[in-house]
Amino acid sequence: MSVRMKSQIFNCLKFVRQEAKITQRDLAENVGVTRQTIIAMEKGSYIPSLDLALRIALIFKRPVEDIFNLDKGCPEQFV
Repeated sequence: MSVRMKSQIFNCLKFVRQEAKITQRDLAENVGVTRQTIIAMEKGSYIPSLDLALRIALIFKRPVEDIFNLDKGCPEQFV
């Protein structure tokens, strides 16, 4: 299996967060970042570290690939 060197990272954070009815502020406090960081991630202008992506996945009790992935985009229920 080959991995493309330059990939688009699909980010479903906003959809997952809204589905869970969690505010940006609450998510930020729970994972130890600022609300501005959450906003930047949701806009796609900030790519989280692996540590932060895993902490976010734990909050939502979902695999990290449901929120951030390289090739499958957001699940249909979010689009």
